[in-house]
Amino acid sequence: MKKIINGLLAVSSLMLAFSCADYNETYDFTADADPAYNIPYADLNPVKSYINRDKYPNMSLGATLKVADFNKQELAHAAAITNFNNVSFGSTLMSGAIISERGIMNFLSMMELLNHMQEINGEVYGSPIVANADQADGWLKYLTSPIEIQVDPVHDMTVDYTTMDAWTGTSKKGTPSIVKNFDENGNALKIPTKSKVYIAEGFDLDPLGTYTITFLAQVTKDQTVSFTFCDSLINTGRDNKGDLIAKKFEIKEGGWKRIRIEDLKPAEGATYGYMMMEGNLNSVVYLQSVEVDHAPDNHRPQTEQEKNDTIRYALNTWCDGLMKYNEGRIKSFDLIDKAIDNKTLDGTDVYDLKHAGKDEIFWQDILGSENYAPEVSKIAQEAFVKYGGNADELKFFISESGLDEPKKMNSLKYWLNIWEQKGAKIDGINAELSLTFSEDAAVQKANKEKFVALLKSLKETGKMIRLSNFDIKYQNADGAPVTATAITAEQRQLLANYNAELLKEYMNTIPNEKQAGICKSNMVDSNDPVGLWTTNSKKDWVRTATYKAFCDVLSGKE
Repeated sequence: MKKIINGLLAVSSLMLAFSCADYNETYDFTADADPAYNIPYADLNPVKSYINRDKYPNMSLGATLKVADFNKQELAHAAAITNFNNVSFGSTLMSGAIISERGIMNFLSMMELLNHMQEINGEVYGSPIVANADQADGWLKYLTSPIEIQVDPVHDMTVDYTTMDAWTGTSKKGTPSIVKNFDENGNALKIPTKSKVYIAEGFDLDPLGTYTITFLAQVTKDQTVSFTFCDSLINTGRDNKGDLIAKKFEIKEGGWKRIRIEDLKPAEGATYGYMMMEGNLNSVVYLQSVEVDHAPDNHRPQTEQEKNDTIRYALNTWCDGLMKYNEGRIKSFDLIDKAIDNKTLDGTDVYDLKHAGKDEIFWQDILGSENYAPEVSKIAQEAFVKYGGNADELKFFISESGLDEPKKMNSLKYWLNIWEQKGAKIDGINAELSLTFSEDAAVQKANKEKFVALLKSLKETGKMIRLSNFDIKYQNADGAPVTATAITAEQRQLLANYNAELLKEYMNTIPNEKQAGICKSNMVDSNDPVGLWTTNSKKDWVRTATYKAFCDVLSGKE
């Protein structure tokens, strides 16, 4: 069924028909005209149509969207497929968004977008296969959690008041005493009303144990009492102020009653084993005996080998699922995303890879830093081919940020060399940018020089080069950001000119056969004036001077 999209092709019905046929090449999809009627940009065609293929045969434009926004097939979707050569989906196609804590994988949204892209001859740039962030952390922690084992219960102590001649325990309030020959069972401990008394104490404390306290008690009238176990108030929840609510235990009048309190946990950091009773406002309480038992934690940590096997299982399972539903349709992926740390590797002058902190699991800690990319690329490539992909078409990129810092770039080259020596398939570098235009001439000169140096360093690697986050923010002469709503037409033109400069630098510095293209994180202005479009009061997308700058540079006019 034909779908009419509020899109971004042209401004007249004649040009709309022409654009769909020549630039979109779809068979059952049509996009409506965009609302950018303001001269001089109304007569421009889709941006990607301006690429001069004679000069830049491999140049490519990418846009980033969330899967949910793309699958709505509304304005952003139409802008992306009409004006850009490929679409990437950031973290929304990464394992953290797809795999539940128990390992259930939901590829429905991914399948929907890939099926649609296949129908309209669209292209997807694959999200990072592995990374430190946006991973299925809950699943990895579940898989590597301690293993349940069989344990025997432990008897900690018996307090037999029937044979005691004197009481020597701890009382916070009240003075307990031993009543001799209380009944045919012998002596008993007498706890006066309104007392706070340790009825058992001094046993060794297992901080991970689960305790059971059993005691024989007798009261002169029905009485409710509460308990504190090893600094932890036995409670039923919290009140509306967030305070713990003590759980009440009722002891009925009429002979000895066996009270059993289970599932007791010591408070975190508790070091002394005890059970304190309080709250007997109306009745004396007599105790005959107290038993303390606990079940040790019935889990043990996984061994290093078990963790190693588990993480490899997880990596194989994730890659298998990803490539099964991909069916060879996504042909370029970020293999690894932002793996390099800012801490120097021992014995070198380069940065180490990032390593996990407490309660984190990083793939490279299990696979090993030097085997990280080789193992991931091997598993991912095998899965790609297994499910119909052509190995000759598959491209893997290493995605990294901050590469305009020389040490970071040198560090990337160091790791690329090690990984490739160990057999990793690495076709390109996806450099994530952080770009700014400044009205301060000296600052702006430094900004430009840093970008030019980055391109030269990237070129020297001999890899395919993709620039992502090609969004340029604007600063005034004082270094303050200028927002999309505050920027003037003159400032917007300066920003457009700088976009053109950097785009041209990329196209003229990176050899044609190594151009994997650029990707914008924002097609339309965010808070910053970074878009090819901005929005008006009606939320229409309106072309900016940057839109025209892109068209001019791609066509070879600039």
